Amino acid sequence: MSAEARGSSSTVTTAARRARVATSGGFATQGFVYALLLTSLEQFKDRYGVDDGQITLVVLGVCALAAVGTLVADRVARGRAGSRGALASGLCVLVAAVAVVSAAPTFAVLALGFAVYGLGLGLVDAGTNMQAVSVQRVYGRSLLTGFYAAWSVGGIAGAVLVSVTAGRTPPEPVAYVLWSGILVASLAAVLVAAAGWRRDRSGEPASDASTDVAGRVPWGPVLLLGLGVVAYYVADTAVSTWSTIYLGDVLDATARIAPLGYAAYLATTLVSRVAGDPLVRRHGRAAVVRVAAVVGATGLVLVVVAPGTPVALLGFAVTGAGLGVVAPLCFSAAGALAPGHADAVVARLNIFNYVGAVLGGVLVGAIGSGSTLRAGFVVPVLLVVAVAVVAPRFGRRSADDGGDSAGGDSAGGVGASGVDTGADAGDSATSVGPVTASGGVVPTDEASR
Repeated sequence: MSAEARGSSSTVTTAARRARVATSGGFATQGFVYALLLTSLEQFKDRYGVDDGQITLVVLGVCALAAVGTLVADRVARGRAGSRGALASGLCVLVAAVAVVSAAPTFAVLALGFAVYGLGLGLVDAGTNMQAVSVQRVYGRSLLTGFYAAWSVGGIAGAVLVSVTAGRTPPEPVAYVLWSGILVASLAAVLVAAAGWRRDRSGEPASDASTDVAGRVPWGPVLLLGLGVVAYYVADTAVSTWSTIYLGDVLDATARIAPLGYAAYLATTLVSRVAGDPLVRRHGRAAVVRVAAVVGATGLVLVVVAPGTPVALLGFAVTGAGLGVVAPLCFSAAGALAPGHADAVVARLNIFNYVGAVLGGVLVGAIGSGSTLRAGFVVPVLLVVAVAVVAPRFGRRSADDGGDSAGGDSAGGVGASGVDTGADAGDSATSVGPVTASGGVVPTDEASR
């Protein structure tokens, strides 16, 4: 490699290291603000005198507007600002949303604040995943589950903060505890704007917004990955929304014990995400997804058949230990589908996030209302089993996973008909490889093709 190429690679590595920190900050902020608002819903009910039905409508509105925010992120990412601009803009929207929610004088204003939050949620969800795929591409090894671990840490911190301040800080006239979300999101926006990944650092031209993206994004494999995203978020939302009620109403757990189901799930989800990237580098993405889905389905089955609280708590813990890596590895695989349009693929895949959230929150509850929540938890079991079946289509070991891209084991994965293990693209930088005779650069994880 020439001295110029080595210098360029060194510059990219330094920029990528900073972008990794900024992206981790974006994920942690997303989890922190989400937990602040989710765990404050009971306080909002008391403050405005509303019932579960009205809160449910607000949550559904958040999901719908988050899908819109994802589409906006796709559009922003195709401009000069790239996914860095989409993420920074989304974090600014979160600042505005939390400010409105914290000081809303009426329920109507609160609903407006949550609507703004939904838009920012979609922008940040898509922006963080776009940035994560870009940084992972530059590093040349699996990083996605580590980014999601940052989300889990932020979520746990937000939930703990609301818990320890409950009854100690007055909710009127302003929910001051939410101001911590304003501060954290503001700092994260500045960090992302300053250090987020930019296309021009890789020497790649900005993508042309007029390009026929729709014609270049392979919807078949996006739908396949969408199954994984839906399955994860159905299970995740079902656990976060219904685990406490299931333990209390169905298994007669005490008010002190019932919340421990979700706590156990969050704790093991974090552990699985911390361990996920090393496992992917060692065994490959498809193998990790397959085992994770089997473990997650086993945990959900334990929940369904639990004769008492201890088995159910174990089931929720096992569920988190398995499913924690599924969503990040879906987005990791998405980055390889359409060279030149990875941001668009990530944005489209992110929409399945909210499909799963609605199904998990509404469908599981509806089935539970008609019969029992035991039956409701069967829905995520079936979806997670389906993910285990299609896991081989997530691609075998590749350089993206930190594995050896040479040899037969790198050949797994499919292009337009399945999930490729090739180059992340769009906002993603291309890893510098050997210079060809014609002066072009061969990406290092494409060298074996």
